[in-house]
Amino acid sequence: MKYHIRDISASSILGLPRYKDIDYHCGVLKGREEKEGASPMLQDWEQFRIGIHDVKDQLKDYVYGHSLKAFADGDQARDAVANTEQLEARRRHMRELLLAGIGGLPTRDTPLRPVTTGIAERDGYRIEKVIFQSMPSVYVTAHLYIPDGRVSPGGAVLFVCGHGPEGKLYPSYQNVCQCLVRAGLVVLAIDPMGQGERLGYLDRGDDRPFARRVAEHEHAGVQCWPLGDGLARYFIHDIVRAVDYLSSRPEVDPAKIGMTGSSGGGTQTALAMICEPRIVAAAPGTFIMNRESYLFAGQAQDAEQIWPNMSACGFDHEDILLAMAPRPVMVLAVTGDIFPIEGTRRTVERSKRFWDMYGCGDRLQLAEDESPHMYTIPLARAAASFFSLHLLGQPIEVNTDGLVTEEGSDVWCTASGQIVDDYPDARKVYHENGERLARLELAREALPEAERQAKALAWLGGRIRDPRPVCDLNPRHQRIGSWQGLTVQSSIWWSQPGLFGHGFLFAAANPGPAKRPLTIALWEDGTTRLQAHEDWIRGRCAAGEAVLVLDVVGSGALAPNAINGKPLRGVFGTLHKLNMDLLWLGDSLAALRAYDVLRAVEFARRLNDVDAARIRLYAEGRFGVYAEWAHALLEADTVPLEIAQEWESVASWVRSEYYDNTGIGEYVLPGLLRHCDLPDLRGWRK
Repeated sequence: MKYHIRDISASSILGLPRYKDIDYHCGVLKGREEKEGASPMLQDWEQFRIGIHDVKDQLKDYVYGHSLKAFADGDQARDAVANTEQLEARRRHMRELLLAGIGGLPTRDTPLRPVTTGIAERDGYRIEKVIFQSMPSVYVTAHLYIPDGRVSPGGAVLFVCGHGPEGKLYPSYQNVCQCLVRAGLVVLAIDPMGQGERLGYLDRGDDRPFARRVAEHEHAGVQCWPLGDGLARYFIHDIVRAVDYLSSRPEVDPAKIGMTGSSGGGTQTALAMICEPRIVAAAPGTFIMNRESYLFAGQAQDAEQIWPNMSACGFDHEDILLAMAPRPVMVLAVTGDIFPIEGTRRTVERSKRFWDMYGCGDRLQLAEDESPHMYTIPLARAAASFFSLHLLGQPIEVNTDGLVTEEGSDVWCTASGQIVDDYPDARKVYHENGERLARLELAREALPEAERQAKALAWLGGRIRDPRPVCDLNPRHQRIGSWQGLTVQSSIWWSQPGLFGHGFLFAAANPGPAKRPLTIALWEDGTTRLQAHEDWIRGRCAAGEAVLVLDVVGSGALAPNAINGKPLRGVFGTLHKLNMDLLWLGDSLAALRAYDVLRAVEFARRLNDVDAARIRLYAEGRFGVYAEWAHALLEADTVPLEIAQEWESVASWVRSEYYDNTGIGEYVLPGLLRHCDLPDLRGWRK
């Protein structure tokens, strides 16, 4: 039963004999049944739902609204491209922005040192098992398919894998490679990092991957963000070096190299279409769509698929396609994809005019199959015909009877099946991140202290405070009850247009005439985690303070409704997805939350019974980073800050090979370590 009660006090509400849900003063308590005369418990308030405003979708609406505006601006900018000169200018500009957002590319002036570890003879072709080094001690395992009878340099295709854990041995990927080699093309299929024979994290207890189901991409990729890097830089670099290797082979004409892959391989193909001019024909599979259609699909993506700030710059998948014009492109799609087919069709249709500018509109094609998300046999046949036409000079219809699935040690490039076991010096992104971090630290330390502080604080302000339009707080207050001689009030206020802040205010019921000091408390889960902080709240209030337990955006009573079926804070869950959308916009959940702390201080200073000169910040654990970043932008001597169980530093996390990645992206302020770290901020506030 649900009671709707108006114009009575919270204490009388709590005197009801029993309740399941109670709606009062536009707030809702959802909790355990209460016996007559019982006082409310903190666990009841942990179930509180804000009823005065719909806040459960506010973060999604904020992210989607800003994203849709960016997509519309991008469409408008591309619509204004009227000739090939403007097209080529946009292509260069987008490439520059992409590379800037991922930290540039590693140098390619190191030797590949390729070795062929074995040859498997097959009917009509052979597979050479190849290992080359894309960077020193970064070993790339690959299969080179060579058709029988190839006696002079000719066309070749680089095949890049999606997120199949087996990498190049994933069955559907093998089918594609066999179709291509049957068409007379040389094919190089490479294992991506974290897949196939390139696992970087092994659990020695059971010899299974530490980061299962290709989660290595996310595990290592998130650690790139604080450096101002993106994992895509390493995927692109592997592609560039694979093209170097193909170009060195006597069977390959370097002027006739194409590329294909689906899903994550479609992502890699797209990156190469933008960044690698030696790719003369491309067939990106089950990836090309448009950002708007994928926004509403509710899905997140791996770290290498997140290209910071690119949506804010008007980028969309049309820019991937126009980057190839007038080179031939066949977009491969399936109608039942997680990448919406309607977005694919729209992007291809809108992009045709770019090829028309060069007088070759027929060079952009779309091939579809009715299937869920995969590189199907019909799409493989279409790709084989496409590449044979543009790389060999004639289309070839491939017979797909008798395709085989290779497995086992006879097709391993390594002796053990894993690079890390065969090569003790093998390096991965984790090692590269450590070296890049060390260089950043040296560069920071080389600056005079005053200059470094000024630059760091200016950068923090530019990420956290400056981009946000100022709005009135317009607070709403709801007294929700009393607890152990304290009144408990729920308040919401506008942190920025579209986003509320929220908190519970605990204060003595009879404070006396003097205004009291107030502590703003910030911890993970906020007002939905009160019981664990009961003694702390009582202690502060007993000392004569008021306590505002703060919910920052996406946490506590402001936690969003689920967008997909994954755990709210889990990998690829709702907060992960929305945070990745924010990164595309040049923003982050961490920056929003730090700004929420700034606005909470402003809110507290305006409370009638609070001494505005005696406001403190208290934070615990990983949520402490929001308080530290916000505090750096305040007048530090006016708002003391206390952190319990503080992070040692962001750098210490980047240097952690094995770490708990639950919700870790929520605490990342991209590019921070180019300017400062937490110990710097602590030193500056002393």
